[in-house]
Amino acid sequence: MQPVNPSVDYKPYISIIIPTYNRSKLLGITIESFIKQRYPKDKYEIIVADNNSSDNTKDIVAEWQSNSTVNIKYIFERRPGVHYARNSAAKIAVGEILYFTDDDMVADHNLLSEIIKPFEFDEEVGTATGRVLPKWESPPPPWLVKHCYNQFLSLNDPPEEFIISKKDCNVFSCHQAVRKTVFFEAGGFNPENTAGVWIGDGETGLNIKIKKLGYKYGFNGNSITHHIIPPDRMTQGYLNRRIGNAGFCDSYTEYRKNIPSNWGVVSNALRRTFVSAPVKVFGYLVLSLLRKDFGYLRFCSAYFNYYLKRNIYDVKIITSEGWRKMVLRSDWLSDDEED
Repeated sequence: MQPVNPSVDYKPYISIIIPTYNRSKLLGITIESFIKQRYPKDKYEIIVADNNSSDNTKDIVAEWQSNSTVNIKYIFERRPGVHYARNSAAKIAVGEILYFTDDDMVADHNLLSEIIKPFEFDEEVGTATGRVLPKWESPPPPWLVKHCYNQFLSLNDPPEEFIISKKDCNVFSCHQAVRKTVFFEAGGFNPENTAGVWIGDGETGLNIKIKKLGYKYGFNGNSITHHIIPPDRMTQGYLNRRIGNAGFCDSYTEYRKNIPSNWGVVSNALRRTFVSAPVKVFGYLVLSLLRKDFGYLRFCSAYFNYYLKRNIYDVKIITSEGWRKMVLRSDWLSDDEED
């Protein structure tokens, strides 16, 4: 990617990657928002990675292909797992910048024009993001807006306008641009939701790998996308599942970081169960009383689920050599994995 030069109006080619699974009704909204970008139409492509959908996803993509002024590619990834869809799409992408999003996002018209600016500002930026704002399908309950306007709904709206940092700027895969060379150097996305089971740390793992390679993170608040939030994500059940899934992810991340012995895994699990979990739950009870906000009580059951899922994951690590081997794998772009 060429550096900023006031005398040259250089625009890098961008590959937009949209993994999708049985969301044909929303997918068209997402595609349309990217077709309408205020970015040269010959300087980006859209790749829809169909992760074995059983609905009319392929027909929806074909309809947009026939009417689009932007090049749209369709690939079918039969292996269940969003990391397979994203990584397979990256392999056929021709862009200098890979932009990853999801099939329930609505992009602001200036998203692409703004997302490239952190890369132009500093050549050491490996990945960048922007604001992720909610698009509520129905009025959200007050407790959700107060307590979950954050990573629990993949929302990102900090007060800063522009950040270049060696620390993660809450880069979520629903709004993440990566230099293609950096993406392949890092080994692609780690697994996360795979056939309904959370087995890894997804974009968190990718960002950790990017950081280990010495690259920086970028944030541009003028690069904006909207996350469609349906009513079923505004419930206690969803909060329990979301934080519980984070338990799976955190166990995966922790094991990769320290690679403890089986006894080390057991020791960590005991400490979390009898120290960390009670302190966490009691802390939310105290907050609810001190602040007279019973929204904090919702996190008691959510974090009970979190620690339960961590212990379940640790049992898999202890009892399965194959699982441990999977957890320690860093390169998810090669094709030698078992289907």
